Amino acid sequence: MRTVNGGAMWDYGNRRRDYRREIRRWNEDNERLPVIFNDYMNCLFADPTTEKILPLVDAAAAVGCEYYCIDAGWYADGEWWSDVGLWQPSERRFPGGLQKVLDYIRAKGLIPGLWLELEVMGIHCPIAQQVPDEWFFMRHGKRIIDHGRYQLDYRHPEVIQYADEVLDRLVMEYNVGYIKMDYNINAGIGTEVNADSFGDGLLQHNRAYLRWLDSLFARYPDLVIENCGSGGLRMDYALLARHSVQSISDQTDYRKFAAISAAAPTALTPEQSAAWSYPLKEGDREEVIFNMVNGMLMRIHQSGHLADITSDRFELIQEGISYYKSIRASIPKALPFWPIGIPKHGDHWLSLGLRCGEKAYVAVWRLEGGTKEARFPIPGCDGKKVTVRCGFPRQESRSGSWSQLEGALVVTLPTEFTARLYELHIEEE
Repeated sequence: MRTVNGGAMWDYGNRRRDYRREIRRWNEDNERLPVIFNDYMNCLFADPTTEKILPLVDAAAAVGCEYYCIDAGWYADGEWWSDVGLWQPSERRFPGGLQKVLDYIRAKGLIPGLWLELEVMGIHCPIAQQVPDEWFFMRHGKRIIDHGRYQLDYRHPEVIQYADEVLDRLVMEYNVGYIKMDYNINAGIGTEVNADSFGDGLLQHNRAYLRWLDSLFARYPDLVIENCGSGGLRMDYALLARHSVQSISDQTDYRKFAAISAAAPTALTPEQSAAWSYPLKEGDREEVIFNMVNGMLMRIHQSGHLADITSDRFELIQEGISYYKSIRASIPKALPFWPIGIPKHGDHWLSLGLRCGEKAYVAVWRLEGGTKEARFPIPGCDGKKVTVRCGFPRQESRSGSWSQLEGALVVTLPTEFTARLYELHIEEE
């Protein structure tokens, strides 16, 4: 077996990614790849209000986002962690009603979304005290509690009815088109209820939950449901075969997020990989570029206080999203590759490429240390003529060039923690 940029690993990886696409539920979301704004990461951090959201909606629309998802907290007046389960909007957070905010989002041309965690119920939720134990995972005669929540058992018909009522209300009454479905507990080894073993109960529940998801997508084929899982957990193909979007991480440091982005296509297809881009309130031009490059070869999950950043940085985000829209149609057909290998701890440079026929898109990140110049071999391009241009940011064309002798992209980035996205046009013989 050759190295990751050699032919054997390339062929094996491509066959595996083709299979992942074949087993996935067809959906328009994985063809269109709309840009999602979510107000959680390095932004509202689960403290949404009408006053805070409206300026963000304006900014998200102005940079080119197509969805706006209100994240956690919309259903509680204050502390909410162990109270979740009613899923009714807070009147204190939304004095004119949540519907007013959702209508404003739609008026700005975006599709509204809401955060949910519908496999759990808080131990202080009023419903939890009114329903039988069989609604929940049980061990040794007691309800399982993890982080102040109970685990719902989707084998129970009343649990299914409860979940359907919540989703139907959000979709039919509030006209929500996006759900961020989170899962922030660990229910452990399973449940003893109607099972031969704890593991048997867990397996039965998981299969029942998948059946519920299938029924939900059949009922609402245009509804987009992101699989979050505490920012990147439960990334298995039972769920990935159904969900069109999967959060890959909730890493809050954009510099560390680069390695997660670069490695993500080893686990799932790029068109499913939701990567945060969250420019900071106090940052510079290179920080914005780095943030944008983190998500531009997969699914952009835009966030950050866009209404409060300087105009020059705001314009960079606009440029990045505009360029992303010009290339995103290629991503669902593209084959990932790693010019310098899978990211590992201590790397000075990282890279991820997507090959689309005679084109290739290559994201390059310079981290801490190392030299200012690096070479990135492109599989199958030895001795070929290749035209290189910097796709983002567009005025950085001089930072990259092509070495035909080495079959490599040559990149010069004088400053640490900088990134670029290159577009390569390969001349076929």
